[in-house]
Amino acid sequence: MITVQKNVTAMVGNHAVAYAVKQAKPQVLAVFPITPQTTMLEKLAEYIDNGELKAELIKVEGEHSALAAVYGAAVAGARVFTATSSQGLLYMTEMIYWVGGERVPIVNAVATRALAEPWSIWDDHQDFFSKRDASWIMMMAENVQDAYDMTLQAFRISEDKRVILPVMMGFDGFILTHTMERLEILDDETVEKFLPLREFNLIDFNDPVNVGPIASPDDYMKIKYEAMKAMEGSKEVIEEISKEYERISGRKQYGLIECYECEDADYVYVTAGAWSGDAREAVRRLRNEGKKVGLLKLRVIRPFPKERIREALKGVQGVVVFDREYSYGYGGILANEIKSAIYNTGIEVMSVIAGIGGKDVRPLHFQKVMEDVLNGKKFEERWLND
Repeated sequence: MITVQKNVTAMVGNHAVAYAVKQAKPQVLAVFPITPQTTMLEKLAEYIDNGELKAELIKVEGEHSALAAVYGAAVAGARVFTATSSQGLLYMTEMIYWVGGERVPIVNAVATRALAEPWSIWDDHQDFFSKRDASWIMMMAENVQDAYDMTLQAFRISEDKRVILPVMMGFDGFILTHTMERLEILDDETVEKFLPLREFNLIDFNDPVNVGPIASPDDYMKIKYEAMKAMEGSKEVIEEISKEYERISGRKQYGLIECYECEDADYVYVTAGAWSGDAREAVRRLRNEGKKVGLLKLRVIRPFPKERIREALKGVQGVVVFDREYSYGYGGILANEIKSAIYNTGIEVMSVIAGIGGKDVRPLHFQKVMEDVLNGKKFEERWLND
């Protein structure tokens, strides 16, 4: 790995994402304020106002219009960005599927937050996971550094000609958006080399045509098949770009998944998002007691890295999957996807539902659940309500 000069500062998550967006130099932004994303929009507006970012910030009446605006700009060749949270993401839903279906390169930062009803402004992952079938690449950050790094990588991944898919970067509302942490930032010249200006658009301005959106059943199937191939192919691209980013940043990057103390583990936590840090601390505590446990953190939710998961969990007796979201009538979303990925391997999957609506989850909660498992108290699904 090359030696990299580190520029160290401290930022809250929203400002770290905004700083990465500024360095990515999008030409068009459209973001509607919503808690807990609003301070990101305010920071982006500040950058434009003081001349640090030369971009058009479109004022819109809602999230549906925000995504519609950047959708049109992206088709015309602009690099674009938007962001939202919770009900705002739901309001975007119609356009989410249009953008994914047309494979338009867009980056959308989602400050995860619980959905109504009842009304909540606190964190969980229900909003983010509700878009898992919309043909978007979906990444989740563990900390402020992750949110910054993933934002820059998201632009590169989305615009890669082998992919050309929108990317959604999720990071936990308030837990990351409003928490100040140590942050290593790249200098502008390094970012510019890593992320050169986009050189293609999706229409030919020398021969413009208007194409109706309706497709015959045969064409519709072909279009969806091509999107499937692009999504599967993006796994290799994500890993490749992650390694390149590791070289220029000097920081270890993990691509699709990260394994911590998995090599000799009997039981492994599976997580995504900010509470991966709490699970990591629980692993440290249990390891100090001589217990063989580990952590598998999903950095990418779509495409689902089932091959990497199966490989990482070889030799493991069981996994304890923590879900901050739930499919009612079915179960923990992540737990069931893990079950599918490791089907017929003999690995036991236990599902823990926790942190819904922002309910506090600490390392001690992770630790106690794993201690129960190690003491023979197995379960299929467990809700942490206490």
